[in-house]
Amino acid sequence: MHKRFISLILAVVTVIGLQLPSYAEGAYSSPKKDSAQLQYQDMLMLFLLPHIDKAVRGHYIHTLKEQPLVYPYFVDVTGVKRVNGFRGFHFIITLEASPTVGPHITVGKDRLVFEVAPTIPGGMVKLVEYKHLETYELPPHWQDIVK
Repeated sequence: MHKRFISLILAVVTVIGLQLPSYAEGAYSSPKKDSAQLQYQDMLMLFLLPHIDKAVRGHYIHTLKEQPLVYPYFVDVTGVKRVNGFRGFHFIITLEASPTVGPHITVGKDRLVFEVAPTIPGGMVKLVEYKHLETYELPPHWQDIVK
């Protein structure tokens, strides 16, 4: 009888599901279909991701013991400006990133502004501005990574 009761409880919990608190931010909404614009943004993220990671590490090294990761799908391009007119190859790109730790636990929101041009010494990309916009509270079992 006792085993039957436990099996019944497990079945109910499985079917209904538990409402557990989520510490992943709900700001990210996954695109429902592919598009040329999404493909271009994804290619841009592959190019910029090492620069984004370096800037994010530089900020969070002061507040977290474990460095967060930035996944390309947690970065939004919020602005692109062509600096030197039509068909010029000098851009200012503004991004908002949501770095995460562990199983996609968002630790904050950051704005990064990059200058991209073939004339920039050392690799065409330069971080122009980094602004930390928001800090999110970590779940209790992740508090030990906070400095």
